[in-house]
Amino acid sequence: MATKIRMSRAGAKNRPFFRIVVADSRSPRDGRFLEKLGTYNPLLKKEDPQRVVLNVERIKHWLSVGATPSDRVARFLHEANLGPKPVIRETPKKSAPRAKTQERLKAAAGAAAGEAAPAAPAAAAEPAKEATA
Repeated sequence: MATKIRMSRAGAKNRPFFRIVVADSRSPRDGRFLEKLGTYNPLLKKEDPQRVVLNVERIKHWLSVGATPSDRVARFLHEANLGPKPVIRETPKKSAPRAKTQERLKAAAGAAAGEAAPAAPAAAAEPAKEATA
């Protein structure tokens, strides 16, 4: 069974509260879980110790058994020195321009660089002529 350490939402409308749980990866977000490992209350200030509460012993157990944390839970674990910092990409690959568009942009950048480069030495040579005259 593939298990994940993830957050399950609780709380009222506009008052979120999350339980950090171990659940089967196929179960729904707020559905059945195997064990509750902690809580996360985003309404509290970042300095508040009750914002993120973790059961360290049980989290270590589940990680050793092979449970994989979600991205947000992995950040919490990193802050608690329980795991590596998750790699967060700045821009998703889906939003990158297509191959043909990238070629067109490179060609335009090369042409702009080619035009700017000869203009710069010519501009530098003109003041030299004025200095000699």
